Amino acid sequence: MPPLACLGVVESPHHNPLRSYGLPGEGSLPVPLVPFFPNTFFANGGGVGTAAAAAWSAAHSSDLYRVDGWGAPYFVVNENGNVAVRPHGAKTLPSEEIDVMKVVKKVVASKSVGGLGMSAPLIVRFPDVLKHRLESLQSAFDSAMQTQSYGSFFQGVYPVKCNQDRYVVENIVEFGKPYSFGLEAGSKPELLLAMASMCKASPKALLVCNGYKDEEYVSLALTARRMNFNCVIVLEQEEELDVVLSVSRKLSVRPVIGVRAKLRTKHGGHFGTTSGEKGKFGLTSLEIVGIVRKLQKLGMLDCLQLLHFHIGSQIPSVEILNDGVSEAAYIYCELVKLGAGMKIIDIGGGLGIDYEGTKSSSSDMSVSYSLEEYAAAVVKAVRVACSQKGVNHPIICSESGRALVSHHSLLVFDVVSVHDKKDSVSAAVAGMDLKPLVDDLPEELVGEYKSVMAYTAMGDCHRSQICAEHMKARCLDMFKEGRLGLEQLATVDGMCDLVSSPPAGSPAVCHINLSIFKSIPDYWAIGQLFPVMPIQRLNERPTVRAVLSDLTCDSDGKVDTFISSDDNGTRGLALHSFEERSEPYYLGMFLGGAYQEALGGLHNLFGVPNVVHVVQSSGPHCFSITRALPGQTSADVLRLMMHEPNMMFNSLKCRIEDSLQQMDDDYDLDSAVSNLNTIASTFNSLPYLSSSSSTSSFFTDDEEESHDHDQDHDTW
Repeated sequence: MPPLACLGVVESPHHNPLRSYGLPGEGSLPVPLVPFFPNTFFANGGGVGTAAAAAWSAAHSSDLYRVDGWGAPYFVVNENGNVAVRPHGAKTLPSEEIDVMKVVKKVVASKSVGGLGMSAPLIVRFPDVLKHRLESLQSAFDSAMQTQSYGSFFQGVYPVKCNQDRYVVENIVEFGKPYSFGLEAGSKPELLLAMASMCKASPKALLVCNGYKDEEYVSLALTARRMNFNCVIVLEQEEELDVVLSVSRKLSVRPVIGVRAKLRTKHGGHFGTTSGEKGKFGLTSLEIVGIVRKLQKLGMLDCLQLLHFHIGSQIPSVEILNDGVSEAAYIYCELVKLGAGMKIIDIGGGLGIDYEGTKSSSSDMSVSYSLEEYAAAVVKAVRVACSQKGVNHPIICSESGRALVSHHSLLVFDVVSVHDKKDSVSAAVAGMDLKPLVDDLPEELVGEYKSVMAYTAMGDCHRSQICAEHMKARCLDMFKEGRLGLEQLATVDGMCDLVSSPPAGSPAVCHINLSIFKSIPDYWAIGQLFPVMPIQRLNERPTVRAVLSDLTCDSDGKVDTFISSDDNGTRGLALHSFEERSEPYYLGMFLGGAYQEALGGLHNLFGVPNVVHVVQSSGPHCFSITRALPGQTSADVLRLMMHEPNMMFNSLKCRIEDSLQQMDDDYDLDSAVSNLNTIASTFNSLPYLSSSSSTSSFFTDDEEESHDHDQDHDTW
């Protein structure tokens, strides 16, 4: 190891690194050199300013962030080095691609230049992608059924728990109407929103009622049946049958009933723990037979029309899928043989997406099959079982929520700052006059200080770090005894941190304008990975590795593992340097359209960010913003915690008036009004950090002239 390799000390061409340094017990006290830490990111590829950097292209970024793996067919890196959305999947024409940075610029630009005047963080929804996902699911099953001469049809439902947003649900109902696509609810409020939304659905669309049920839930479901909704009550527990029968007699409504089977088939990993014989939901074979016998005695066996099951979310392979569907298909056939009026087999959820882009069956974050392969496996398993048992092919229903809505939503957030501990410590030490502070060190620290500096000079990082940690501990004890001053403590801490800090290439800390607990809760809760990457400057070589640290006052508010093709995801996210740049630097979190918004919490009272809906159009920039929804203000989130912003404001106003009366003339009425305005403004603004950058400078003259406005939306 070359001298000072662990610190990269700046030295003259003829400098002897051991001069003026002494081994323990030798010579005079050395004055430390100020270390310089070279950037070793992509050590084999060079950094910005090298020939290798000049060769970097958008294709390199696409490979680095594995965009072609998890993003196909909806996300690409375009020739401008920005992330672009292909709203119609593989059929999207080049002229129809939507540049995400152009969308963000439009949203954050001030209204004076034709923007929306909104700020990051920002949820960008692409309804065209949602429509394409639904049509692709329908097409995959239609094609599989035609190829295999299947005797019935596919009729999907969307489980609203994945994302209960009004416009998401309404879009699915609208896009699914030609296919009699329906909704699934798992609670009373979900059933209410499903009923209201399905007023515009096809009359044949299924309304599937899952979840635990009480009399009120069942009454609402049977009321839906009275209103001519195609409503099916799925029994999760054996005793729920008694509730259904009792309420149906009171309301004089003949119910349509389904049973949820607790299969023996399950898959491994986190998402498979809720399936199998020990799963949370479903009925055993013994319980199903008991329900059949009870309905038979009451002359209501014709009411039993649906079999539901759920293997588990993110089914990793078609082999596991085939096992589960086959088991359920034979149960379906046996129910037909027992006289039930069976019509539908509901395969539940489980259609996974490839978050990490590896097409792997051994990871919770990936799946090894395509949409078409999934549909073909389901149709084959049901067809084979029914053919063997001589049973008519049932309607196949799926509750594929994650696969429907994940891709259509993109979370965009800005970087606040990047902090590199080595750089900051080095700069702080460089700005200090070290010699007097070092000379005044207590005698018992002199030997330890010499040891740290000597081992450092020789390049013995391990021993220098050991000595540094021991010296820091001694200094702290002496400081608490009053024998060491704060400046001396800071000097020793700074020098020791330079020696003992992580090796070159360790990630910096990137502070982001976001709450992980609100916007990416599954990462914090279960370690779910989502693709995260810059949405701009992707034709430049990234030069920084960083972990992401959010705004919350919680050490868990961070993301430190990322999806990357170079197997360095655990070393941080590859970013670009944005020093000496005036424009904001934006990152995107992809595939988060399912569950994240519903599960997000209010830690530190960070609420829902701004939301915009973007569709492909014939405008000069290929898109229209059809809806802009302001996020939750500080007042909004305070109300959720039972505070009353109006009362709070009045209390603070009284406090200012009291202060005005008690203070001297320096505290005038203008100051009081200014204070009130500050308070009112904070109540009415989002809890996130406000951007101080001038967004109007984003636009070129051509872009500013291209803003078209109409009554309903802005077209670019």
